[in-house]
Amino acid sequence: MEVPLSQLVLNLVAATAMVAVTTLTHFFGLLWLTRLMSGAHVRLRTHEGAWRQASMILLVVFGIFALHTVQVWTYALLYRALGEFGTFEQALYFSTVSFSTLGFGDLTLGVNWRVLGAIEAVNGLVLIAWSTAFLMNVTNRLRLLEHEWLEPKG
Repeated sequence: MEVPLSQLVLNLVAATAMVAVTTLTHFFGLLWLTRLMSGAHVRLRTHEGAWRQASMILLVVFGIFALHTVQVWTYALLYRALGEFGTFEQALYFSTVSFSTLGFGDLTLGVNWRVLGAIEAVNGLVLIAWSTAFLMNVTNRLRLLEHEWLEPKG
């Protein structure tokens, strides 16, 4: 079945809006996590280095997970609003599987909105990669800081 050009344009408009919303959510979420880490870093100064590192890394991991949860739920709400799934659970499941690029295929979007689902997968891939890079950067910085904390002063 051929999708009309007008429907394809609607897919691209919706996908562009969703990519903008999720990317901005991610950007500001990572900024917030960075600020939270700097505040937590000051409060954790009295703790041993390994515990301080573990606390900071866990803060980042849980924060990133929360950001991705918001992004997946945003797509699920859109799918539900479009009437693509009978229940929110189905929309959430489909969104999670798409966002993570797992793509089981047991639930699918109708032909009119399948481009939107494909773009969610690309969007999720980019945001998850960005999260990974952020987490690696945090981990490397903590290791460098730990090295500075352990060096004798003098």
